Amino acid sequence: MDRAEIVHEAFLARLASGDVPTPAGGIGDLGADDLLAIFTAQVTSRHLDRVSRKLQARGQGFYTIGSSGHEGNAAVAHALRPTDPAFLHYRDGAFQIARAGQVPGQTPIMDMLLSFTASSDDPISGGRHKVLGSKALSIPPQTSTIASHLPKAVGAAYSIGLMRRCAPIDAEYPNDAIVLCSFGDASLNHSTAQGALNTAGWTAYQNVPLPLLFLCEDNGIGISTKTPGGWVEASLKHRPGLRYMACNGLDVVETYATTRAAADWARRNRKPVMLHMSCVRLYGHAGPDVESAYRPMAEIEQAERNDPLIHTAARLMQDAGHSKDDIINLYQSLVDRVEREAEQAVTRPKLKTAGDVMASILPPKRKLPKHNGPSAEQRAKTFGAADMRALDAKHPMNKLINLALADLMLEHPDIVMVGEDIGKKGGVYGVTKGLQGKFGPARMIDSLLDEQSILGLSIGMAQNGYTPMPEIQFLAYLHNAEDQLRGEAATLPFFSNGQFTNPMVLRIAGLGYQKGFGGHFHNDNSLAVLRDIPGIVIGVPSNGADAVRMYREAVRLAREERRVVVMIDPIALYPMRDLHADGDGKWMFDYPERGEGAPLGEVAVSGQGTDVAIVTYGNGCYLSHQAQAVLEKQKIKTRIVDLRWLAPMPQEAILNAVKGCKHVLVVDECRRTGSQSEGICAFLAEAGVPSFARLTAEDSFIATGPAYGATLPSRDGIVQAVRNLIA
Repeated sequence: MDRAEIVHEAFLARLASGDVPTPAGGIGDLGADDLLAIFTAQVTSRHLDRVSRKLQARGQGFYTIGSSGHEGNAAVAHALRPTDPAFLHYRDGAFQIARAGQVPGQTPIMDMLLSFTASSDDPISGGRHKVLGSKALSIPPQTSTIASHLPKAVGAAYSIGLMRRCAPIDAEYPNDAIVLCSFGDASLNHSTAQGALNTAGWTAYQNVPLPLLFLCEDNGIGISTKTPGGWVEASLKHRPGLRYMACNGLDVVETYATTRAAADWARRNRKPVMLHMSCVRLYGHAGPDVESAYRPMAEIEQAERNDPLIHTAARLMQDAGHSKDDIINLYQSLVDRVEREAEQAVTRPKLKTAGDVMASILPPKRKLPKHNGPSAEQRAKTFGAADMRALDAKHPMNKLINLALADLMLEHPDIVMVGEDIGKKGGVYGVTKGLQGKFGPARMIDSLLDEQSILGLSIGMAQNGYTPMPEIQFLAYLHNAEDQLRGEAATLPFFSNGQFTNPMVLRIAGLGYQKGFGGHFHNDNSLAVLRDIPGIVIGVPSNGADAVRMYREAVRLAREERRVVVMIDPIALYPMRDLHADGDGKWMFDYPERGEGAPLGEVAVSGQGTDVAIVTYGNGCYLSHQAQAVLEKQKIKTRIVDLRWLAPMPQEAILNAVKGCKHVLVVDECRRTGSQSEGICAFLAEAGVPSFARLTAEDSFIATGPAYGATLPSRDGIVQAVRNLIA
């Protein structure tokens, strides 16, 4: 017999025979009706777990990871407000059901069954995944990536603390809310969890408001690997900045009281609390997991003896005046209801086409007042005389971006920047210099050195109506945190059917051509990790004026279209002043006028030559302009197509820009394997362009010292590639 049915039959048999534990003490402030509501949520969650396994066996349900053994979290829900955002562990079905009981008009049984059966009527994901979540219940859906939701929970809590000093566009949470973030004991050991806990403690240690309740649901095992006895307490009890509290999740009275105390403390003091709840795991890890293959039967049966439902039923009989027949009748009525609604759920429609599945990749747009930049009066008040004069002179890219960021932060008070050294120092390359003095440390946050926390903080803030502009100091550092983009930021609209979004403009200094600095770790020329993430926008400016226009568009995309935008600034072009000869100043530009932008999907074209169109971006654009002068002397007429936006690829604009040219050369400073050139050349072939070639970087890391450019495209390399193409 399936273990779920063994536990089910054992519950009924023990209750009928009176084989139940004797609870200690009374129910305190909980109340008899509250206790019954908690038990009802627990039983409902249990039966949903059972039915999900039956549906999967019939081929009508999918992905059966369940909540059985963790039903004590129903008492956690009861101790919180339904407006407290909850970033939930995947075993928190009882929590969602209990919270649904606090909000009128909810149908949690059918909602969860529609998720189990992957119906397009599923109100949270639209049939895209079996996830917990509800807009009405302030429960954003979480992916299965272990602990990846902890950093953004820290960000959401920070955003609540920030609301009293800096208003978001549309606040999702009340300013007296606290954030709940639950996870398992095995997840605690993941580096992402450790980083988030450290960030929370680091923040609170400095008395920065962070109303946050972590909940570690400790069942003593992660899939098949046991958690050493006492490890969770030892790991959590003495963390600086985090208050530690513990409860027995089998006792809903104790769990409710402890959670209430923890929540009140976090709400009152606006500081994080760690609640350690012990519990058990029933039925194994998920779906086809055969627990007996790695766990002794005596241990499995001991966990089943500690069924949370038996403990709550004993409470109801001892402290709330219910008979065992009352409880059995309630239990059986919920069995019937869940099974009856399951038969309805399997008949509901499913997603059918690629279009159906992809409909929620891009989040819904929102209408906001049109902006054309701050007024002259606003600028004069904030900028100071030096920056006001700078607006009327030519500058290299780093200074023009600095002015653009100041303009954007002045125009949009919901923009908050976060990153390593961006505040007091102004960034490694001075791009954010002076902004903390203009806008304060609450909007120009000097973060700790943890890229996961930088992006998580931003994702959480974005979910509460802010427009974060995080900075990753170097492109190679992104790999420490790429799952925060791939598994969290990009997937949230997809798995919530567009109901939850986390728009942002991520700034990354990267690409090659830095002379003698840092080797490949500071000269990373690969964007492959970003290019295949659905829905993300990638921009790479090649000059300061375009950078300003593109940042304006990036912020518009984030604020109005709720997009995740990644801007890669070419480090080597930050200080670039000259193009052909020392002192010519031909790579410095004027600050664009108010309202000028670079719309997504548009390219920039330089020259009208019909011999060769050079399609490129970033440093490749700069080098192609150098090569263009050489080629003109050789009577080869070229035009340069600066892509600007790499994803989504501006296909129509590319075709229009190369029209009338005999040949097309793609110049790509990224590596030959996995670079943009692969996709561009494939597109050109599919579009019937008859003659094209590509010049790329070698499949190599970048060296420090004189050989810094040896593996990269060069002016002379572009000239030779053009000559080879037209020969």
